[in-house]
Amino acid sequence: MRSAFPGLTRVRGKVDKDVLASFAVSSVAIFLAELGDKSQLLAMSFATRYRTWHVLLGITLATAVVHAVSVALGIGLGSALPTDWIGIFVGVAFLGFAAWTLRGDELGESDRSRVRRAKGSALIAVALAFTLAELGDKTMLATVTLATQHEWFGTWVGSTVGMVLADALAVVAGLALGRYLPQHVVRYGAAALFAIFGAWLIISGLGNVG
Repeated sequence: MRSAFPGLTRVRGKVDKDVLASFAVSSVAIFLAELGDKSQLLAMSFATRYRTWHVLLGITLATAVVHAVSVALGIGLGSALPTDWIGIFVGVAFLGFAAWTLRGDELGESDRSRVRRAKGSALIAVALAFTLAELGDKTMLATVTLATQHEWFGTWVGSTVGMVLADALAVVAGLALGRYLPQHVVRYGAAALFAIFGAWLIISGLGNVG
């Protein structure tokens, strides 16, 4: 049966594709950004004190809140930048994330103290610690960057899913994988992918500007 509103159907189909594309790009990008990040180490530390599902639910709540703020910032930044230059901006940012990933990350004393002092509800303790740890972190900045160029809802959900999956990997399989796959190999691989995507975006952006 033919739709009575073919124009509306086409618009809805385009929106659905934009959401799915944004979800796919954001989930992969944030998963890569999270590999070797201090948040994974924080997740493993909390997993030694609390049940795994408490830790993962706390991470999910914290990530959803922080990345909602990140997406809002990205939308504002994207509307302020000239359209032709957004791709170049994102590409340069991805090269920066590649260098950041290559450098590696570790828990600071403040992060360790949050784990030691965590009391009361496991969910609240984990969510609060991760919210504080993620403010200004690489994954937050990466989400801001993605939101300048992609549909907001798919970016928000995708970035949240990507981070939770990466931290779940650290909690559930991190120790086992560490026996066979050294941490520096994971960092180098993630950094290389960021560098490739960044270079491609810069080249594409320069082509559009020219």
